[in-house]
Amino acid sequence: MSMSHSVEQQPDVYDVVIMGGGLAGLTLALQLKQARPDTSILVVEKQQHPVPEAAHKVGESTVEIGGRYLRNVLGLEDHLERHQLKKFGIRMFFSDDSNNDITCRPEIGHSAFPPHSVISYQLDRGRLENALGEEAQAIDVTFLSGWRTQELVLQPDQDHHRLSLVSDDGVERRIEARWVVDATGRSSVIKRQLGLARKVGHRANAVWFRIGHPIDIDKWSDEPGWHGRIDHEVPYSDRELSTNHLMGPGYWVWLIRLASDSISFGIVTDADMHPFSTMNRFEKAMDWLRENEPECARVVEQHRDQLQDFRVMKNYAYGCEQVMSGDRWCLTGEAGVFLDPLYSPGLDMIAIGNGLITDLVTRALDGEDVEERAAIHNRTYLAVFQDWLRIFEGQYPLMGNARIMMSKIIWDTTRYWAGPGWLYFHDVFRRLAEFPRMAADLARYHEVTKQAQDFLREWHGIDQASETDPFVRYYDLDFMRQLHVGMTDSLSDQEMEGRFAANVRFMERMTGHLVSTVVAECKARPANEAVQQQVKLWESDASLMRLAEIYHEDSQENPVNDLWITLKKSPERVKQSAG
Repeated sequence: MSMSHSVEQQPDVYDVVIMGGGLAGLTLALQLKQARPDTSILVVEKQQHPVPEAAHKVGESTVEIGGRYLRNVLGLEDHLERHQLKKFGIRMFFSDDSNNDITCRPEIGHSAFPPHSVISYQLDRGRLENALGEEAQAIDVTFLSGWRTQELVLQPDQDHHRLSLVSDDGVERRIEARWVVDATGRSSVIKRQLGLARKVGHRANAVWFRIGHPIDIDKWSDEPGWHGRIDHEVPYSDRELSTNHLMGPGYWVWLIRLASDSISFGIVTDADMHPFSTMNRFEKAMDWLRENEPECARVVEQHRDQLQDFRVMKNYAYGCEQVMSGDRWCLTGEAGVFLDPLYSPGLDMIAIGNGLITDLVTRALDGEDVEERAAIHNRTYLAVFQDWLRIFEGQYPLMGNARIMMSKIIWDTTRYWAGPGWLYFHDVFRRLAEFPRMAADLARYHEVTKQAQDFLREWHGIDQASETDPFVRYYDLDFMRQLHVGMTDSLSDQEMEGRFAANVRFMERMTGHLVSTVVAECKARPANEAVQQQVKLWESDASLMRLAEIYHEDSQENPVNDLWITLKKSPERVKQSAG
């Protein structure tokens, strides 16, 4: 006979309850506690801690915002340096005729490790979340692992919301909380309860697995010229420390080394170009690799006896109608939105969202009316999401076009360092209402993102040529170096407004440069009717032509080399300036 457990008569009362103790929930708990130490916080996590290392969760790669969030905002540098791996940037290899020899594939990435102030990390998620759980408890956050939320009653007209919790062994608890934050991932408790789900136009699928062996992509070949591309004398300058991408039409494959000596492989595909049914089991995924990435398949085959897991996710991208409310609830991480694993924006969105939530909750607990601020923060976050989504929607077919995709990667990366990266490093997102000029410039920035992504897609529609430089280094372009390191510049508020305006102007100029160069190339192909028709459409678009004018105006005093568009026979250094 099973024993029944009585519900406690008096509920425990907290300032904040965070449903979900994964990466999003635990980092938020730390940030809230650091910002307002007297805040009482309960984190409820359904999985028992400690969690497994290596084969725990996907999402192992970070970029600059996420790296700064963990290292500088949360103060986890010691853990990152001792227990995780420094990341040697994003590296991509484009398809050749066979994908049987990594050295024959066009490559883009760093040749030497970037400055420490802008580095990011490869994360063993289980190892990190165990450390976060321990740290949370050490600073007096109540952390219940092996518990789940049985019922949530939002009561915006009352002082507290109500929750009913149940443990794995059936014990029940009643909780009251001023604020409730949903960090339950794709369970999305509040989103489902309030009907906030929103579909997006990006349709893609992913499968992934971990191998318990430290596979090193640098050992796929002993060709001296290929190895000579990397300055191995600079510490951490090893390809295996990059997030390595094998790119092809409508797909990419990731390889991410983990500190636990495992490696994560993932296959991410356009849903229409590569049916999910062709890869949704490990053997099917291996068949898919043999067909599309045979060299990678052979390497995996050598170590398949060390397979640690196999996971899938169909149609993974989604949005949300609202993620923050003056009614004292918020959503963070995948409980709200999810973009795409390309460029690793997951932790970035957590960092931005948690910063806005911390600002909102701490002000409210100190007695401030935050209804208007909640609306502003909500709009800001969803605008960032929508802008980022444009980078991915409809763009997977470009991945088989090495030249166009390399130009896109350079544009996208520059956009990241000039836009959300710069804004986050300077703590602008939570203070955007204080900078009306920056808010207006951000709207221009969102518009140029749309214009550039539309243009890249249309360019691909008429140009299937794939000739390109065999190796493109980000820092061959001085404007990339300047914008990357420039995220860390110390600026006054007035200087920040001027710098961000200059960054937005540079993105407009860069897009105009792309338009001008491609249109000129296309005009040199008068016999191709489809190409000439597209040129006419471009030239009839007043907004595109205005970007071309900006490029020509600004280039008179400060010309920019077109290497990033032509991508042919790059010099060792091409000196340019973003100024």
